[in-house]
Amino acid sequence: MTMANAVQGYARTLTLRSPDHYRVGPFTVRHNPGWGLKYANYAIPDRDAEPTEEDVAALVDAFGQHERLPRLEFLPVWAPAVEPALLAAGFTVENRAPLLACGREDLRPPKRVDGLRITVPSTETEFTDTARVQHRGFGGEGEPEPGMTDWLHTAATGEGVAALAVLNGAPAGAGGCSVAVDGLSELAGLTVAAPFRRRGVGAALSAWLTERALDQGCRTIWLEPGDADVERIYASIGYRRIGEKVNISLDPAGS
Repeated sequence: MTMANAVQGYARTLTLRSPDHYRVGPFTVRHNPGWGLKYANYAIPDRDAEPTEEDVAALVDAFGQHERLPRLEFLPVWAPAVEPALLAAGFTVENRAPLLACGREDLRPPKRVDGLRITVPSTETEFTDTARVQHRGFGGEGEPEPGMTDWLHTAATGEGVAALAVLNGAPAGAGGCSVAVDGLSELAGLTVAAPFRRRGVGAALSAWLTERALDQGCRTIWLEPGDADVERIYASIGYRRIGEKVNISLDPAGS
């Protein structure tokens, strides 16, 4: 199995383990009842799935019943027939995102950032600060939903990793690595607060999370960068491309 397909299998396994997931035809849907963010609610097809029009219609209906945007994240090579079936049903590709991976032998030390302290959140104040940095870093307004804090708690107290970066006494960055499956873990939700960007915080935090996950027994950490600039940051500490993922959704206004 290629590393890209191993990553897709990892994502599907975690979805099947999530307590509120559900099945629709050849799809498994990751549903977060306390977290409406579209990136936390999506479907993954079975390997080599060949969905019918009825399967896709049932999937759209299920998302609607759960008050979520019909959306999928998957590697086209995992199930080549799925994307054409979704496009025929009116879905639109949001983006094609590279997948990056890093192992122990790849990891390179980041540039030192004076005054930066990175820790695993342990108090409720620290978990709130971490969730707030993530929420606002990804464009959210107000306070984060409970599901975001729940994810951080699970990562910090289980087999994953959560981290809060503090620079000169202020919360500056946050992120985590999800629970390991067969030696793989995903680095996700990493963001840097606007006042602290372009100062090396992102690279330092990414390297810290990666090293901690490796120290906990993972052999490979993978992630999806937000754009080319972010990809360059990860590449600077040793992440390399292993494949491409498609993020695709059905715009309710156009359906």
